[in-house]
Amino acid sequence: MKPPCILILCTGNSCRSQMAEGFLRRALGEGFRVESAGSKPSGSVHPLATRVMAETGIDISGHHSKHLDTFLSEEVETVITVCGNADQACPMFPGQLNRHHWGFDDPVDAQGTDEERMAAFRRVRDQIRPVFEAYATRRREALPK
Repeated sequence: MKPPCILILCTGNSCRSQMAEGFLRRALGEGFRVESAGSKPSGSVHPLATRVMAETGIDISGHHSKHLDTFLSEEVETVITVCGNADQACPMFPGQLNRHHWGFDDPVDAQGTDEERMAAFRRVRDQIRPVFEAYATRRREALPK
């Protein structure tokens, strides 16, 4: 039996959904397939997202930005949107049982010095982490013993 797929969506799939994917993949461990995608993918993972995730010991440098259409023919058990635009653009996926929306600011919009922009990415990362780690805990607790 294939592990359940959890798909995290945002617009550009360059930072918020990528960070959430990293945290959720680590927190869930084996037995789940965690992916991310975007409604209008940027084509790359933002370098500052990669840097701030490395600070937590999670390497997302191998992730890539992809369109949500990539998953339309796949069984997706749970869809989680992390921005309002993706929440509105989100289609139904085959096998979808659950849908959650937890919105976060887009750190790509941050202006200022490199350090001010890094601070914005860290702030959003630190907001995403407890939400997705708590979700992972609930999912693991709900597994049959």
